[in-house]
Amino acid sequence: MKKLVLALTGTALLVAAAVTYTVSARHDTAAAEPAAALTLAPGQLLFRDTATGRVGAVPLGEITAKPQLSGLKCDRFAVAKQTAVCLAVRPGTLPAVTDVLVLDDHLAVRHTETLPGTPSRARVSPDGQRVYWTLFVTGDSYAQTGFSTRAGLYDVNTGRLVKTIEELPVFIGGHRYFAHDANYWGITFAPDGNRFYATLGSKGKTYLVEADYARYQGKALRENVECPSLSPDGKRVAFKKKVSDGAWRLSVLELGTLKETELAETRSVDDQALWQDDGTILYGLDDAVWAVPADGSGSPRRLVGGAASPAVAASAAAK
Repeated sequence: MKKLVLALTGTALLVAAAVTYTVSARHDTAAAEPAAALTLAPGQLLFRDTATGRVGAVPLGEITAKPQLSGLKCDRFAVAKQTAVCLAVRPGTLPAVTDVLVLDDHLAVRHTETLPGTPSRARVSPDGQRVYWTLFVTGDSYAQTGFSTRAGLYDVNTGRLVKTIEELPVFIGGHRYFAHDANYWGITFAPDGNRFYATLGSKGKTYLVEADYARYQGKALRENVECPSLSPDGKRVAFKKKVSDGAWRLSVLELGTLKETELAETRSVDDQALWQDDGTILYGLDDAVWAVPADGSGSPRRLVGGAASPAVAASAAAK
């Protein structure tokens, strides 16, 4: 299988930041409270507590309430329906190794995959039937930066494991695209469980790819789209748009017209945003979870401090 390359300007800084985050943010806290018995009951905002690495939750209707923290520790976390996924790097492993934990609605482990790399992104399809992830890896012979990414998925029902989607046939401008540095990350599925989107990076450019899971092929829709997140209605994609080296602007793209709307968050956001509902987008920034309107209006609102990797336990939310 061909090797992957992340040949984008500033990649080394991005990956180094991700590795530093993973290594430095997973601390045990002597004064940590006893673990709460969290479930995926609707109406919750779940997140990764950055001080302890534990998965926490607060009610969406009472966002200022004291968070409850479970005993589950993750570097990335996501939920949909009655399924959750936890990416947890194994401490002290060089090169890094990550456990992909598929969880039920009581956060009990249903299945585990162990893969090389450092956690970057995680999502669950809206129907709860597939979990998917992006990992940073090192040592690929073609990787000029020394880093590359592998985006993969696991089918909860069938047990099918796709360790990387790097062999996904993609068409750009009507022609099959071939490049040794083709690199994928940031998968997001439609409610039908078949249509999905991802970022393709190659030769210094990024593309939004729309793909068909059953046919296993895709096409590029437009350039300069990273970490797409499909809206619950399946008609829009929230994404980060590169505006300069190491800086991104959160935006929303209407898939029918390709009309782009920049969001009110003007700070650089290096995250795969999450739709709380059709009108609100969540993301992690500056050691907190934030919300911003999806139509470009309003202003960012800080929801939970000391938190990252937001997830919404509600059947209406697409992941």
